[in-house]
Amino acid sequence: MITAGDFRNGVTFEMDGKVMQVIEFQHVKPGKGAAFVRTKMRNVITGAVVETSFSPTDKFENAYVERKDMQYSYSDGDLYYFMDMESYEMIPIEKSILPDGFKFVKEEMICKILSYKGKVFGVEPPMFVELEVTDTDPGFAGNTATNALKPATLETGAIIKVPLFINVGEKLKIDTRTGEYLSRA
Repeated sequence: MITAGDFRNGVTFEMDGKVMQVIEFQHVKPGKGAAFVRTKMRNVITGAVVETSFSPTDKFENAYVERKDMQYSYSDGDLYYFMDMESYEMIPIEKSILPDGFKFVKEEMICKILSYKGKVFGVEPPMFVELEVTDTDPGFAGNTATNALKPATLETGAIIKVPLFINVGEKLKIDTRTGEYLSRA
């Protein structure tokens, strides 16, 4: 059990059958009246953010979200298969659970699989990946003052904006959270 007075950033707990994670919290002691805890929290399963106030003595069940490294193996239609690196068991995950950043993941990359009570609800791709450019307009030097960008197709099929000097065959470092080009690899 955890009380609202014990909330810290990142704490997960169960509330009304939902798994919530504290994003921000503030202990408020007004001059008149009882103290309370103002909390901004995210539903771990759906991603919805809610702001609520609690009495510091409100009690909740702890929720343990399991984060396990698994290797992406292959996709078969709308199912994506991940291999447990310890038991070599293949786990199918529906396409609807995958985040937008998954378009930068290629086979054999390690991802974090998030589950609660054995039910998978999320996949975290690696923060940074190195991918090869398979298609883009020919690169040329110059025009760096304008910070001009052009579209480039990566080996996973994802399309991103890159500087004009990037050519086909170059490996790039990509931030999967934002989908932005960071540097040459």
